[in-house]
Amino acid sequence: MKIIDLSKPIQFNKKDPWFMRVKIKHKPHRKAKWLIRLFGLPFKLFPKGFEGWADDTIEKMGVHSTTHIDAPWHYSPTVAGQKAKTIDEVPLDWCYGEGLVIDMKHKLDFEPITQKDIETFLSENNLELKQGMIVLIKTGRDKFNGTEDFHKVGTGMSAEATHFLIDQGIKVMGIDAWGWDLPLPYLVKQAKETGDKELFWNAHLVGQEKEYCHMEQLVNLDALPYSGFKVAVFPLKIVGASAAPARVVAMMDN
Repeated sequence: MKIIDLSKPIQFNKKDPWFMRVKIKHKPHRKAKWLIRLFGLPFKLFPKGFEGWADDTIEKMGVHSTTHIDAPWHYSPTVAGQKAKTIDEVPLDWCYGEGLVIDMKHKLDFEPITQKDIETFLSENNLELKQGMIVLIKTGRDKFNGTEDFHKVGTGMSAEATHFLIDQGIKVMGIDAWGWDLPLPYLVKQAKETGDKELFWNAHLVGQEKEYCHMEQLVNLDALPYSGFKVAVFPLKIVGASAAPARVVAMMDN
């Protein structure tokens, strides 16, 4: 079996915008020697060659800062009038299944991905959506991941395309861009210029009506065929959270 990592590294990057920066403190082996001593073990009884254990502390990391999966709770406190699931309440059987890549690399920055775009791609490549699939939207914008412009560029899903996928039985979907919608700064600018209250975040807000999860900041989708693989996307079990980092992987036969 071949396993392909679709998750970005978790590390400090000064080029990330302030709201995405991760801060991790790496503690060397020698510092643990004193902790063990405080537990009562004399230095003379330390195993030969033992310098202590390495340890690390995540001092700052938002649940949306890296490759992650959003729970229904992220989009709205309710879905169709019922309480939305937090990330620890998302069923794990949603998080493993047959994968399908939808290639939208041809879409221009700020041009939304429509239902017709998806239907045309599926028809031209003789592919079909099946209930329980995990659908990955490939935009090629992961090349900007780790740069100052990552959240400012790219295409994104429209509300109608999101509705379409959910209506085909897709509970989990994902994208290799910063966000699921068109870039956030662009949406803010357009909403202010047009006065259109329905413009901002409309793909995310499909979650007010229909239950689903999406992943953001995927990487390496170019390494996948369009079909013939499985996807696993198990989130950290953070009680009450709107999302969680996940090690997203694709698995296929050699």
